[in-house]
Amino acid sequence: MIIHAMKNQLNGVAPLSHLGVIRVEGVDAAQFLHGQLTQDFSLLGLSEARLAAFCSAKGRMQASFIGFKRSPTEILLVCSRDILAATLKRLSMFVLRAKVKLTDTSSDYVLFGLAGDAIESIAGGVQSAWAKTDIGNASVVYLYPADGVHRALWLAPAAEAAPTGAALSEQDWCWGEVRSGIAMISAPIVEAFVPQMLNYESVGGVNFKKGCYPGQEVVARSQFRGTLKRRAYLVHSEAPLKAGDEVFQAGDDAQPCGIIAQAAAVPAGSAAGGFDAIVSAQVAAVEAGSLHLGAADGPSLALAPLPYPLLADI
Repeated sequence: MIIHAMKNQLNGVAPLSHLGVIRVEGVDAAQFLHGQLTQDFSLLGLSEARLAAFCSAKGRMQASFIGFKRSPTEILLVCSRDILAATLKRLSMFVLRAKVKLTDTSSDYVLFGLAGDAIESIAGGVQSAWAKTDIGNASVVYLYPADGVHRALWLAPAAEAAPTGAALSEQDWCWGEVRSGIAMISAPIVEAFVPQMLNYESVGGVNFKKGCYPGQEVVARSQFRGTLKRRAYLVHSEAPLKAGDEVFQAGDDAQPCGIIAQAAAVPAGSAAGGFDAIVSAQVAAVEAGSLHLGAADGPSLALAPLPYPLLADI
């Protein structure tokens, strides 16, 4: 019933005004990003995309991206628009002598989300997550599904006509993002997490075989020494939820045990109602049960199963 309900509510084409685009252009574009982000960009092909994080020296995520090549010397990074300017400034500090130029090109492109039947009609079928295909001047990046509903990112030059399909609201698209279990960094959670706290190592967001990048030692140590004490979980609440909200365990008001990373209202017309969210929380607190919003006696948060398996500690 959950999957059938999702298919009715998450189907069509949604404008994505909350996302922006950074262009990384030049003969050193791939190598530059390879040295800055958590994923391998040196081997990035034209039919692939990457989920990646840009971390501080302490391994904390300053930004996250969906990155792909538009040409052999041009890579586009899609990220939350509210952190784009600051992220662009930080990344540009590392360019030095590299033959690469970084610019905010959000106004040069249009972004839409495709869900359900819209992918079949527009792209001719679905592919595995982080595959990328070009349709004329448009690029389509296939994402993780949400409760069995396939999703994709559609990007094209601003002059291109929008993809045709049933109208899907941006709010409902954002709910699908939450239900996919993959949170993207936005302003309220900058530097709040190392990648594993959002399960990035389990969804293709971290490559442990690549070379160094800012925060690499912290990220690797967290994985290989079995010290992962926080994970991302799906939760539901009748109370409004938003990124940055603190989560507490029942009976312990001393300090929060988690933070809401991304949240969205359940679509109107759903029997469930309320809000769904991705929360990064202490594993021990989750296992003990009884999570609450804002205080130990605040609105309760009901856990839901993750839609993907977690990579075991190494």
